[in-house]
Amino acid sequence: MSSKLSAGPDPDRTPHGKRLAGTIRQSLRELRNQLSALNRHVGARVDLKDIDLDCFDLIAQHGPINPSALAQRANLHPATMTGILDRLERSGWVVRDRATPDRRAVLVRALRERTGELVQLYAGMNAAMDEICAEYSDAELELIADFLRRTIEAGRNATEGLAGG
Repeated sequence: MSSKLSAGPDPDRTPHGKRLAGTIRQSLRELRNQLSALNRHVGARVDLKDIDLDCFDLIAQHGPINPSALAQRANLHPATMTGILDRLERSGWVVRDRATPDRRAVLVRALRERTGELVQLYAGMNAAMDEICAEYSDAELELIADFLRRTIEAGRNATEGLAGG
C-alpha cells in the first residue's frame, strides 16, 4: 500500500477527489440507514427490538461473553444490558451459564438454533454481497476491506470521544 494511502488527508487533493470523499461519506450514511431498515424488518420477523438484535449479534460474534464485557462492547449501561439479556433469555435467544471455577460469574451465549433463523432472514443480503464481491479482484477487495476496517476504527474513536466527553 502506498504511503499516500496511509499518511492521512492529502492537502493537495483535487476537487474531484474532494467530491468523491463527500460521496463516500454520503454513501456510508445511506448504507447505515438501509442496514437499519433491514435490521428493523429482521427484528420484526423474530420479535426483537433493534437493540436486542444488536446485542444478540455481539453475543453470537464474541460469546460466550460476560454481561459487563457485552455492555462495554455495545456502549450500554450495565443496568440496560441486564434488561436486554432478560428479554433475550425469556424469548429463547440466549442462555446465561455459570462460569467455572467462579460460579458467581455468568457467561452469556447465543443459542445456535436461533442464530440459524437470523441467517435465513439475512440470506438475501448475504447472497447479494457475494455477487457484488465477485465483481472485484482480490486486490480491490483488500483495499475495500482496509477502508472498512479504518472506517470502523474511526467510528469507534468518535464514539469513545463522545462517550468520554
